[in-house]
Amino acid sequence: MTVKWGIIGPGRIADAVAPDFAHVPGAELVAVASRSAERGADFARRHGVDRVHTGYRAILDDPDVDVLYVATPHPQHRAIALAAIEAGKALMIEKAFTVSSVATREIAAAARNRGVFVMEAMWTRFFPAVVRLRELVAEGAIGEVRSVQADLGVRNRTADDDRFFSPELGGGALFDLGVYVVSFAQMLLGSPATVAASGALTPSGVDLEESILLGWPDGRSAALQVSLQCAMPGSARVIGTEGWIEVPPRFHHPDRIVVHRHGADPEEIVLPATGRGYAHEIEEVTRRVAAGETESPVMPLADTVAVQDVMAAVADRVGMVPEEGPAELG
Repeated sequence: MTVKWGIIGPGRIADAVAPDFAHVPGAELVAVASRSAERGADFARRHGVDRVHTGYRAILDDPDVDVLYVATPHPQHRAIALAAIEAGKALMIEKAFTVSSVATREIAAAARNRGVFVMEAMWTRFFPAVVRLRELVAEGAIGEVRSVQADLGVRNRTADDDRFFSPELGGGALFDLGVYVVSFAQMLLGSPATVAASGALTPSGVDLEESILLGWPDGRSAALQVSLQCAMPGSARVIGTEGWIEVPPRFHHPDRIVVHRHGADPEEIVLPATGRGYAHEIEEVTRRVAAGETESPVMPLADTVAVQDVMAAVADRVGMVPEEGPAELG
């Protein structure tokens, strides 16, 4: 069957994602919704989308849309997701899923109660190189995983009124960059018992950067760094008792990994992504929805909740108070 998609929020990320629908058999991008008729029409023209809805409510009422990709600013996800679930629309919600654990749990509970498919758009987990990394870990290629290290930073020189520095738009390093390093660690180590973090805030109250240390009762750990003011390599390492796996920059959309086994030469495994790399998460959602499933085993809602809990703890440690959006769609 053909699974028909709509996009809510025709911004920068949606512009990057839209071309990858062409690489996914069975997925068809048929509609876009924007609060601006002009922006919606421009997006539709550039990406060959048939229908433009002005306002988000209209696309929820479109009977020819099966799945919605939500690409609005993070605090807007809550109201859109809850209304879409009520309308029976499957969802792929851009990361960060929300800016609070409360909203994430609301969405997860609503999806489970209604039996509607919902998945966080954590594209990293679906890259062929990361899929292979997880297979190697499961096979015991590096023994027991004891530590994860990851960093992701950009030298952001945008104006102070940019979305990145806006509390009401979910700005800050944590929700745009921290979600990657935290999700990567959680994918490999599970949910931590302790969260320590230190960082710096902007005058507007959002986080500019932070260092995060996650701990587990058996001594496993994750050391993570993100920044909006310092460029960082964007690399990751998975360290085990029998070796380690390096994920070269940029680790959140890699085309290769390097396996270092004790006593053996490094092994480079090259696995390029399809399209711009978004095709893999689109394919996952399309396949699961076509099969009538309600969650992805690769990016289950329980993992999204766990990651959101860690980010909430980090925000608390550095003194940031996220501004979650309303539950009702205006």
